[in-house]
Order: sequence, then structure tokens, then C-alpha cells
Amino acid sequence: MAPAAVSAGLLLFRRGGGALEVFLAHPGGPFWIGRDEGAWTLPKGMLDPGEDPLAAARREFTEETGIVAAGPFLPLGSVKQRAGKVVHAWAWEGDADPERVTSNTSRTEWPRGSGRWVTFPEVDRCAWLDPATARRKINPAQATFIGRLEALLDGAQT
Repeated sequence: MAPAAVSAGLLLFRRGGGALEVFLAHPGGPFWIGRDEGAWTLPKGMLDPGEDPLAAARREFTEETGIVAAGPFLPLGSVKQRAGKVVHAWAWEGDADPERVTSNTSRTEWPRGSGRWVTFPEVDRCAWLDPATARRKINPAQATFIGRLEALLDGAQT
């Protein structure tokens, strides 16, 4: 049995007018076209062999958004997604313009087995979302990170 895939990512957040918003990414590529609820994700990716998870999270965030993340970084722990992938996450407070996101590209055979290869951005768009909307749109396992962020912020304010 192969070991579970491990990835790491960052959850960017801001507090404008006292209201929390999180910055999520929508995956690019033919598989994700037309998918919305449950499809969004925090910008994340696979760890390179021997790579520190936070370093991987910062690298992947930049690759998928074009934004260089600046700490401090708040640990949000890890979750296991339905397919078995383990995702480690950290939150950081900042701002970004979703219209200016630039993503690296990926290449896949589509449709599978067709011999036709397509290149596409790993992230086709990003958006600021309130926590309730984000929970509906994000991969269900990753919704845990939003609750953990809210708990950390609530604890910091008491």
C-alpha cells in the first residue's frame, strides 16, 4: 500500500470592518470546470522529498497565486481528505487582489486515455469569502481549517 499523499498550504485571511474573510483558490483544469461547492481549496501542494511543510506551504502559495506570503504564520494543524491525502495548513493575515492572481501551470492527459495533453493553470481564480460561504465552497475536510482559524482569532480577542 502506497503512503498517503501529503501536501501543505496557507490560508490567507483579513478582517475588514471586523468581519473575517478567507482567500480561497479554485482549481484549474478540465476536471474542475463547472464545479463550485466543495471544489475550492486553500492554495496548497505536495511536499518535495525532505521539505519542511511550512516551507512547502509558502512555496506552493506563491506558485499558485503569485503572492509571497509574509508571516507570522498561525498553525492550523492537519486534516485527512476523503481520498486519503493529508493536508497541513497555516494561516496568515494580509490582503490580496484576486484579479491579480497568477498561477503556475500543470499538464494532464484529457480525457484520460485519449493521448491528448492539455496545459492549464493550477488555480484558475481566487476569491475572498466570508466563513459561511467558504465552508460551502471548500473541500469538506478543509472546512476544519476555517473553524480552527476562527477559534484562534476568538481566543486572541478574549
